[in-house]
Amino acid sequence: MQYEAATVEDYIDQIPEERKAPMRKLRKVILDNLPKGFEEGIQYKMIGYYVPHSKYPDGYHCNPEEPLPFMSMASQKNSINLYHSGVYADKNILDWFVSEFPKHNKRKLDMGKSCIRFKHI
Repeated sequence: MQYEAATVEDYIDQIPEERKAPMRKLRKVILDNLPKGFEEGIQYKMIGYYVPHSKYPDGYHCNPEEPLPFMSMASQKNSINLYHSGVYADKNILDWFVSEFPKHNKRKLDMGKSCIRFKHI
C-alpha cells in the first residue's frame, strides 16, 4: 500500500488504526538510536531516514537528486516493513542481527535482502 503523505505524521495518520501505535513505537526506537546527522522525512512514499545533501551532496548514486537513503519503514498490505540498508551492506552486521533477533522477538525472523517484515503486530 502506498500513501500520499507530505510529512511523517501525515503518513501515520493515513495508515490503519491498529498500525498507528506500533509504527509510532518503531519510529521512537529509530529516532532514539539514529546517529547524529541523519534526517527523517518522506522518501519513496515511506517514512525515511537518510543522509541529507548538506552532509553528502552527491546524493543517492541511482538518483543524485535524492538524499542517500539509510532506513525506511512502511505500512504494507500484510505487514509493517523496516528496510535497513546497513543490515545487508555488511555481512558481520547481518550475522549479528540474525543471531540477536530471536533474543528480542518470539516470532521467526521474516526477512528479505534489506526488508524485515512484521506480520504479527
